Amino acid sequence: MKIKVGFGFDVHQMKEGHPFFVGGVQLDHHSGAFGHSDADVLVHAICDAILGAANLEDIGYHFPNTDPEWKGISSLVLLEECVRLIGDKGWRIGNIDAMLCLEAPKIKPYISEMKKKLAASTGLDIDDISIKATTNETMGFIGREEGVVAYAVCLIQKD
Repeated sequence: MKIKVGFGFDVHQMKEGHPFFVGGVQLDHHSGAFGHSDADVLVHAICDAILGAANLEDIGYHFPNTDPEWKGISSLVLLEECVRLIGDKGWRIGNIDAMLCLEAPKIKPYISEMKKKLAASTGLDIDDISIKATTNETMGFIGREEGVVAYAVCLIQKD
C-alpha cells in the first residue's frame, strides 16, 4: 500500500451580517466568512490537504475565484469534486484531521453535524474525521474577530 499526507490552510475575512458556513454547517453568529464561494474555511483547508497529498495543485487552481461557475457554491460540492479528482488517480482518503482558529462562536455544538456533512461528501466514516477548535487568545485579526483560519491534514492511500 502507498500512502501520502497532505496539508491545507485557509483564511477568510469576517463580515457583519454575512452567513457563516463551517464544515458545511451554517453557524448561528452575527458575522460570517466572506469569499467567492460560501467561504467555508474548514472545507477549503480540507480540499487543499486532499489535493496537495495527490500532487494536484490547490483549490484555487481547480476552482478559481474568477470563475462565475463557483460563485456562492457550497464548498461541499468542491470537496466532492476533490475526492473524485484523487479517485481518478487511484487514491482514496484514509482520514482527515482539522483545526479551526477563531474567537467566536464556540464550535463544539456544531462538530457532530460537521462530521456528518464531511463524511457524506468524502465517503469516510465519522470516526475518520477529527475537527478541533482553538482561539487566538484575543490577539491579532483572529482575536479581533476580523478573520477565521483553518488547518487540515489528510492521509490518502492507494493499494
